[in-house]
Amino acid sequence: MKIIDISPVSIQMKLAEPYTIAYETIDKTTNIFLRLNTSDGITGYGCAAPDLEVTGETGESVLNDIYEKAGPRLRHADPTRLALIMEDLKKMIPDSPSVLAMVDMALYDILGKKAGLPVYKLLGGFRDRIRTSITIGILPAEETVSRAKGFVEQGFRVLKIKGGIDVEEDIERILKVREMVGSNIEIRFDANQGYTVEGSVHFVNATKKAGIEILEQPTSRDQLDLLGKVTSRVDIPVMADESLMNLKDVFKMARRDLVDMINIKLMKVGGISEAMHINSVARAAGYESMVGCMDESALAIAAGLHFALARPNVAYADLDGHLDLIGDPCDGAVILKNGILYPTNKPGLGFDPDL
Repeated sequence: MKIIDISPVSIQMKLAEPYTIAYETIDKTTNIFLRLNTSDGITGYGCAAPDLEVTGETGESVLNDIYEKAGPRLRHADPTRLALIMEDLKKMIPDSPSVLAMVDMALYDILGKKAGLPVYKLLGGFRDRIRTSITIGILPAEETVSRAKGFVEQGFRVLKIKGGIDVEEDIERILKVREMVGSNIEIRFDANQGYTVEGSVHFVNATKKAGIEILEQPTSRDQLDLLGKVTSRVDIPVMADESLMNLKDVFKMARRDLVDMINIKLMKVGGISEAMHINSVARAAGYESMVGCMDESALAIAAGLHFALARPNVAYADLDGHLDLIGDPCDGAVILKNGILYPTNKPGLGFDPDL
C-alpha cells in the first residue's frame, strides 16, 4: 500500500459564542484538513488546528509545510510505517506540531481502517467512553453562573472555568458557581498563566469551600520553578498545560516533581504517537493525564478521544473544542451524551468527512 494523493483543505470557522481567556479573546479558528488516498483504496483523514500563541503556527504555515515538506515525504510512502514517517517529519518540521498531529492522525486513520478496528482498540482499548469538561471563558460573575447552570441542565457534570486576569473576580465567580450547582458537579479552574505564585496560593485558599478539583497552569509557561512553587504550597492538584509542549518538557517536570498532573493536547505535542510517549513518562512519574484540545474540528477531537480511551492513566478529558464551531465538516465524528464522549466505533478515527 502506498500514498498516492495528498490533499489539504483550509477552512475557517466562526465560534457561536466567542470566549475570553487570560491573554486573548477568540471568535474564530482556522483548521486544515488533510486527506491521504492510498493505492488500496483506503483514505485517511487528519486535522490541524494551528494557534500562533500556542503552537507557533498559522494556517498559511501549515499549508506551506504540507506542500513543501510533509507532502513530498508522504507521497509514495507506505502509510503503515507510521513510526518511520513521523520520525522523519519531526526532523524536517520540528516546530510545526499541529502539522505533525494532522499527519499522525491521518496515518492512524489508515491503520485502523486497514485493520478493521477503531484506533482506540488498536492502541489498547482500556475504556470505551470518557466524561469531558465544558469550558466557561472569562465572564462577569452572574453570566458565569448562568452559563454554568445551562451546561448542568444539558447534562455536563464537569465545569472548567477560565480566569487569570483578576484573582478577586475569579474567586467570586468560583464561589458563586459552586453555590448554584451544588456539591455533585466537579469544578476545574484554568488560569492560563495569568497568576503569580502568591496570587495562585491566595486563590486556592480563598476557594477552599468550593472544592476545586484541579488548578491548571497558574503561572508562566517558561518559568517552571514558579509552577513548582505553586505545587508545593497548595493542597489541590496543579496541572501543567502551556508548559508541556514535548517529551522533554514532561521529563523535566517529572524529574523535579514540579506538578501533579499534565494536560496533553495533540496539537501541541505532535499527535497520538508523541502523546503516547509523553503519557508513559507521566505514568512512570505517578502522574495522571488529561487530554485537552484547542478550537478543533470534531475530527481532531475524535483523535484525542481515541488516545484517551486507549491508556489507563488518561483519567480526565477536556474535549469540548468542537462544540461551538459553526460549519464543522466533521460534525458527528464523536458522540456526546450527558457530558460523556463516545467514539463512533467505526474503523480508524470513525468518520469520513466530505472534503
